[in-house]
Amino acid sequence: MTRRSRAEDFLELVERGRRGRLKLYIGFAAGVGKTYRMLEEAHALKRRGVDVVLGFVESHDRADTQALVEGLEVVPRKQYTYRDVTVEEMDLDAVLARKPQVAVVDELAHTNLPVCRHRKRYQDVQALLDAGINVIGAFNVQHLESLNDLVERATGVTVRETLPDSFLKAADQVVNLDLAVEDLHERLRTGKIYAKDKVPRALERFFTEENLATLRELALREVAESLDRATARPLPGEGDDGSQRSAAWGRVLVALSSYPRHAATLLRRGSRMAGRLNTDWFVVYVETPREAPHLIDAEAQRHLLTNIEKAKELGAEVVRLRARDPVEGILDFARSHGVGHIIVGRSHQPWWKQRLGRAVDMRLVREGRGFDIHVVAFEPREEGRRP
Repeated sequence: MTRRSRAEDFLELVERGRRGRLKLYIGFAAGVGKTYRMLEEAHALKRRGVDVVLGFVESHDRADTQALVEGLEVVPRKQYTYRDVTVEEMDLDAVLARKPQVAVVDELAHTNLPVCRHRKRYQDVQALLDAGINVIGAFNVQHLESLNDLVERATGVTVRETLPDSFLKAADQVVNLDLAVEDLHERLRTGKIYAKDKVPRALERFFTEENLATLRELALREVAESLDRATARPLPGEGDDGSQRSAAWGRVLVALSSYPRHAATLLRRGSRMAGRLNTDWFVVYVETPREAPHLIDAEAQRHLLTNIEKAKELGAEVVRLRARDPVEGILDFARSHGVGHIIVGRSHQPWWKQRLGRAVDMRLVREGRGFDIHVVAFEPREEGRRP
């Protein structure tokens, strides 16, 4: 898998295979130039004879960006009326029917209206890729699902629109658009990002120097790790040796209870660790006799199903085990599946069980010889602000 950024390199990928290829531009904030660079590449591809269209591009009324839209074919957006409000979304069916070689799609973490075919725009992109259409897309690093808690702790901002790390990992090329924080502030003050009346509020809240420095570091680290994952993948013909080299670090297992209050945090932690180790990861739920589906209440069942779907979105293999003792079930599975790291939340069982060492987390630490046991402590969530 290549991670080079030139238009001609992406063209080489376009000409191979049936499924569409995916190129992603990642930034750390609005205004670093993701849309601008995608449009520049679209013009470069068009000059080389590639059939390229704009599936969805948002210029945010920036004159320089809007000027680059000129000369490129734009697939008209589709209007939906929802709760008496008319909203424009990408017309997925129209792009599929047009079937270009390359479609440019912006703001991939966007949540579609409930009346659309897919809940998220990145899922629209997956449909384009499945249809053999190559896609160039963009999003900001804070929209990665596994970074959600970290971004909130570091910046005080709750990012509500996310996309799974598995989407990033599936990309054929990843390009980081870096910019000095001072230069981004200058662009903001001169009205090149938001209207001038919104600039003071942006500088006080999301666009503080500290926030931007943190997000910039996350973006640089994320792209560096994606490069490491690409280099560590086995080459064609490498066979089992490549996968064994990856698994030498030990796979990751997240232990999930039937109704964990902080399941999303555990899942993000597992996704991040597996990504850094470039290895597979499992989400294991042990169903004890007391937790059979007909015995747990409807709310717990709903939360469990939601957490399972979230785990699959993040790229985990979800396994449901039946065992009388959850600790034994987890450890048996871990020993037979090459697991090296077990992630579990700090127990919320009664104090006397914890004092006697009978809580699940303490038992895993005591009985899980040969494994790295990661017990995750949870901080109370504070209400953040949406960027």
